[in-house]
Amino acid sequence: MSEVKISIRNLHKAFGQKKVLNGVDLDVCKGQSLVVIGGSGTGKSVLIKCIQGLLSPDEGSIKIDGQDISFDQNKNAENLNAQMGMLFQGGALFDSLSVWENVAFSLIENQGYKREDAKREAVRVLRQVGLAPDVADLSPSELSGGMQKRVGLARAIITKPDIIFFDEPTTGLDPIMSDVINDLIIESAKGLGATTLTITHDMASVRKIADCVAMLYQGKIIWQGTVKEMDKTENPYVRQFINGCSQGPIKMEI
Repeated sequence: MSEVKISIRNLHKAFGQKKVLNGVDLDVCKGQSLVVIGGSGTGKSVLIKCIQGLLSPDEGSIKIDGQDISFDQNKNAENLNAQMGMLFQGGALFDSLSVWENVAFSLIENQGYKREDAKREAVRVLRQVGLAPDVADLSPSELSGGMQKRVGLARAIITKPDIIFFDEPTTGLDPIMSDVINDLIIESAKGLGATTLTITHDMASVRKIADCVAMLYQGKIIWQGTVKEMDKTENPYVRQFINGCSQGPIKMEI
């Protein structure tokens, strides 16, 4: 049995009267690529923010390497958070910084790198995600959507994190560029030996990058399995979602 990297039990999170997470149980094994699927507003992003410590859960536990960080705001939680990387849905690049400064932001601000050393490392990682050195001095506004995603990926992996989160990594990209980003995600994660948790609506991405798939619905994980098991399951909620059907047990609010 593989070693569990992230263990979540009975996780609850509400905003006012709205219950977003309602008893999530989920394990992510070390080195595994887990993809969480589910409709908009089902709590996928909230789940990631709770694991990262950006939101405090109302109830339940989140353990990383066996250490409960659910309500931990001390130095241990900060150290664990430093071991995490994140590729944001919209890139979330700083407009006022150059590409290399975006990529090396954590090295300079958190690890005390000198700027020249940080730039050298940023250029190396940019090459790793398929971007030429001359891109380093451009501003984010000069980049295409696909290039911005690559820069965001470079920023996510430059600190060699143990855990990487991917928030809708292919949103806004054409099918070919989406496949390129998926390949880079696989290569980067395997190169680091990182554990990854991805949230996405893109079923092509799910089938390419997932070792395991979990479906979040009404605040709970209602199904979990491999991609092959997903394609064969008779679970009506999973079937409706992966086939994109308007008819089924999932009723979308209009």
